[in-house]
Amino acid sequence: MPAAWGRSDIVAFCNRMGYLTETGKLSAARRLAFIRFVRRVLLRFRTLGLTGPGQVLAGMPVDFALWPEDMPDEPEDTEAGRSLPEEVMRQLCTHLPSLEAMSNVETRVTTDLLIDTGRRPDEVLTLALDCLQQDPDGSDVLVYDNHKAYRLGRRLPIGRETATTIRRQQQRVRERFPTTDPARLKLLPRPKTNPEGTKGFKDICAIHRAWVDSLPDFTVPLVTVEADTRVTHLVPFDKKRIFPYAYRHCYAQRHADAGVPVDVLKELMDHRLITTTQGYYRVGAERRREAVDRVTALQFDRRTAKTLLDSEHVRRAIGEVATAYGTCREPSNVAAGGHACPLRFRRLGCEHFSTDVSYLPDLQAHLADLLRSRERLMSAFEADEWARTQAMPSEEEIRRVRRLIDRVQSDLDDLTPEDRAHIEQAVALVRRSRTVHLGMPRTRQPLPDVRPPRTLM
Repeated sequence: MPAAWGRSDIVAFCNRMGYLTETGKLSAARRLAFIRFVRRVLLRFRTLGLTGPGQVLAGMPVDFALWPEDMPDEPEDTEAGRSLPEEVMRQLCTHLPSLEAMSNVETRVTTDLLIDTGRRPDEVLTLALDCLQQDPDGSDVLVYDNHKAYRLGRRLPIGRETATTIRRQQQRVRERFPTTDPARLKLLPRPKTNPEGTKGFKDICAIHRAWVDSLPDFTVPLVTVEADTRVTHLVPFDKKRIFPYAYRHCYAQRHADAGVPVDVLKELMDHRLITTTQGYYRVGAERRREAVDRVTALQFDRRTAKTLLDSEHVRRAIGEVATAYGTCREPSNVAAGGHACPLRFRRLGCEHFSTDVSYLPDLQAHLADLLRSRERLMSAFEADEWARTQAMPSEEEIRRVRRLIDRVQSDLDDLTPEDRAHIEQAVALVRRSRTVHLGMPRTRQPLPDVRPPRTLM
């Protein structure tokens, strides 16, 4: 009877969870997740009024609840569950056909969708058959339910190849269950005890673990310095770090490295807080510095190219502010956080302005905007002559932007393919970690179709 429950039962539950964690039968993260779930359930019982007179839980004591002091500490941050190295992801994608041979096509499709979409395993396993829709512009979106946050009908932009995978799976399901109402079908129906196709996969963790364990050992490169020479070694990679939820971290890392702004990535991950999103990917201090070194080696002001010295790294941190298309070193503008520039978006003519190769996409977009504005104003756009003259981009500004772009591209063209690849990786890191407030409405970049390459089913 609920009236017989008490505080001692809560203590016993918490002690049991602690014991399972100490004996290695339950991870610290799983323990915290279970206790949080029970706490939410007990709270929901009360908010629904189920503990009131005449209800099913009437008489449940007030102290039969999990209090803040009952909650275990957050587990220490570890590499387990974080993004998998690119080399490991390539090897996994190469061996995906063996997963289908080992289990069934639904397991393969599930893994493909986990990798491509970054959704939680339960969000993929419960997808409805009609989960693929299109936005008004014709682009494909995945419609899914975020069970963790109780947000239903979420829409995720997906690439063409991912959409093709879903359409092929939809066709297989329709052929397998021709008499079932399509509205009741699951995209990934359970293979057994499911005569109508209305039950989804329960879990693929066991199958996924058996598949990973059956694969050849994974290796990743490790760079060391021996006698002032960089030497690359191949070291083993722990297979225990490869499990379905890790693909969500990989999704976040791939998009972050591709330059997707963190606020856009937050929406893609369907997080409420941007700090949650930031915990899904990493850029270490060493990698950031290496990226800055590579990018700033191709830095330009409005006249000449220059290479930053090591001693200028500190000055960059405290003596510059990010602005549109580059950085500003003018002291009063730096002190004002970039909001005290009288030239506004005409900074390319300023002595204190400089830019580098990481701003090349912004400069190219700016040039395109200038040219479009000029063409529009020169056409049948109705306006007084003085207004048209003031709004017309000057030929000098257009020439300067073009010269700057040509200079950056010329230096890039002089690089070897290997150096150019390193610069492109460094640019992705620098653009990802850059935070710029321009004091104007933000225009989001188009979402890249970022997915590890593999053979379509």
